[in-house]
Amino acid sequence: MGTPESRQEKSQSTVASLLGSPRAVFTAAIALRIILLVYGSFQDAHSAFKYTDIDYYVFTDAARFVSRGRSPYERATYRYTPLLAWILVPTTWPGGYWFGSGKALFAVSDIVAGWLILALLKRQGMGEKKALKYACVWLLNPMVASISTRGSSEGLLCVMVMALLWAVEMRHISLAGVLLGLSVHFKIYPFIYGVSILWALEPTTSRPPNTTFTHYLSTFVTRTRITFLLTSLTTFFALNMLMYAIYGHPFVQHTFLHHVTRLDHRHNFSPYNTLLYLSSACSAKPSGTGPSFDFSRLAFVPQLLLSTLLLPLALAKHDLPATLLAQTFAFVTFNKVCTSQYFLWYLIFLPLYLPDSSFIANPRVGITALVAWVASQALWLQQGYELEFLGRSTFVPGLWISSLLFFAANVWILGIIVEDVSRGRVLKTRSTARVK
Repeated sequence: MGTPESRQEKSQSTVASLLGSPRAVFTAAIALRIILLVYGSFQDAHSAFKYTDIDYYVFTDAARFVSRGRSPYERATYRYTPLLAWILVPTTWPGGYWFGSGKALFAVSDIVAGWLILALLKRQGMGEKKALKYACVWLLNPMVASISTRGSSEGLLCVMVMALLWAVEMRHISLAGVLLGLSVHFKIYPFIYGVSILWALEPTTSRPPNTTFTHYLSTFVTRTRITFLLTSLTTFFALNMLMYAIYGHPFVQHTFLHHVTRLDHRHNFSPYNTLLYLSSACSAKPSGTGPSFDFSRLAFVPQLLLSTLLLPLALAKHDLPATLLAQTFAFVTFNKVCTSQYFLWYLIFLPLYLPDSSFIANPRVGITALVAWVASQALWLQQGYELEFLGRSTFVPGLWISSLLFFAANVWILGIIVEDVSRGRVLKTRSTARVK
């Protein structure tokens, strides 16, 4: 039988050997998603609390309109590119057997994204076994798997973003431009990566003294940068013009303009949650009875200042993958709408940043950060449960204070990430992969 210590060592050895095998890791990742898909179908059929995300029903309803030659925007609350509805047309095929095909597609996207993470880690010079362990942060993450199998399309976007980073690292600049244009068309926020990529493509040599601005500008404008900029803009505008030609102004309104004025307050972890709730309540009142100005509309100022200007210029030439993580983390943290699906936007970069980060170098810091992030989120969810399921008004102080705590935890974590990159802690494993 052996002693408890020997059994524990044997168990740890077995886990380590499994995590060191690509076949075992990817089999486990696929199995996890299949189990969740099957369980989700069972829960949807037998429980009042549905496993499938409400957004998936929005997607599939829009796909049904498209399959009949109509506009996806005839489905209320569809706020996405028609491309998504086109992709999900198979969910409308007769018999009902294909309804879950969209979830399967999103789950497969998770797996492909994990494969790209593994490829990037290995390109940084990391051994396969070690790279697999960090790739598991994405591949075997239950939050990632559950969000995709519930029917959120974020996995599809994440694989585009990871493919974008892979193309940049592999110096496939035209492909990178196409992927950026496609990603921004699919969902707006990846536009923030354009600044970092353009800045990272700059030669690593510093600007010589007494160099004129004109000369510096001439060296900055290179063929590589022009290629990346033109291909990304061409792809973005070509897709938009095509969709506008087919669907007209509703495409512009629901895909882009809506996100500027949206007042979503449900399932929103942002500190702006309560203010958005009050604003949405006032918007239902007769004209002139509500506040004259909505301060939540200023949320984009610190958000865009950090994510599109300060962080890229300060960090991108040090470490591009970690900079993209910092940008996305800042964008989500300071966004006026922050839901669980948005966490995938930055979790996709986490395995690329972690190996030489403070969270690994100092386990106490890593554990504290994880506990702070999970606990503050759990506190918010508890308050949200009381509000939505028990009918108790927890907006103030419970929901508001918990959102402030979650925001504070995220800002603290962001500070650690920025400090890591600025001090070069993640440069050791990046030296072979830095964009030259």
